[in-house]
Amino acid sequence: MQDQHIVSSFDQELDALNQAIARLGGLAEQQLAATITATESRETSALSAIIEKDQQLDQLEFEINEKAIEIIATRGPMATDLRRIISALKIAAVLERVGDLSKNIAKRTLVIIEKDAENNSDVSIRRIAETVQQMLHQVLDAYATGDAKLAMDVWDRDLEVDQMHNSLFGELLENIAQQKASPIVSSHYLFIAKNLERIGDHTTNIAEQVYYLVHGAFPTDERPKADLAQSPDID
Repeated sequence: MQDQHIVSSFDQELDALNQAIARLGGLAEQQLAATITATESRETSALSAIIEKDQQLDQLEFEINEKAIEIIATRGPMATDLRRIISALKIAAVLERVGDLSKNIAKRTLVIIEKDAENNSDVSIRRIAETVQQMLHQVLDAYATGDAKLAMDVWDRDLEVDQMHNSLFGELLENIAQQKASPIVSSHYLFIAKNLERIGDHTTNIAEQVYYLVHGAFPTDERPKADLAQSPDID
């Protein structure tokens, strides 16, 4: 009876860890969606609120890390259970990073609004933003349900995001060269586009963790990438 109680308590701790990941994923998803909406509508108050809210993601990631370390120290998990905990730690770090990138987009949008008060720019990030949002939502579903196939569907879409990023990157550079838009405004859009591409990369990182949880190994295929997306991270 005592052993059964210990097993039950351990399962409850793992469930609580998964629930915390779900909350963090929900916050990251909300942050990204709110950022895209506020960027398109140029709502400065909403953008400022997004920047402030990022602290919630940081705190929740910290709590997840502390809980995972406590479980490892007190329970000595092995095999599948240890994989679940390590994956939770890695996914929490990725989700916190998605929040950081969303915050960065909000900050850069505030600068764009200040420098382009008349909204003369015709740059649209809608396609790449919507795709990245869909990928994040799907990969969180894949994690919650243990659906490796759905995770790999997200993994495959990373190339699509890279191609859209490359196209937008070229468009922005052409605008700068032909003086169709302010170089300052266009440069901030370049950073926003790169941040969205990086969020796409992070969703594929989560997808790989889901695959690992299900199969006990990472995908053997090389992740599809477009050449331009190999550039260094831009924050």
